Amino acid sequence: MNQTIPNSSVLKLRLYVAGQTPKSILALNNLKKIFGESGVTSYELEIVDLLENPQLSEEDHILAIPTLVRKHPQPMKKVVGDLSDFQYVLAQMGITRESQK
Repeated sequence: MNQTIPNSSVLKLRLYVAGQTPKSILALNNLKKIFGESGVTSYELEIVDLLENPQLSEEDHILAIPTLVRKHPQPMKKVVGDLSDFQYVLAQMGITRESQK
């Protein structure tokens, strides 16, 4: 399930999941909704399945899943859970309407 969805990115995100669990699927679906509703179009999303590559959790110090990590711009930010609180996710990732112009 590891995949990268490239765009001409400024925002680089990594979503850590564990297979096709309900929470992992919900987190990915919520992230797609967040992008759609906020107008975010300039991003790169890497989905990391820790069932396939558990060693990748060490790089970003992942202790719980699903976890969304903002890799760029720095500083790195994390949101743990199913990403259902859209406003919290947007705030933690530093996404505003002005930043997408």
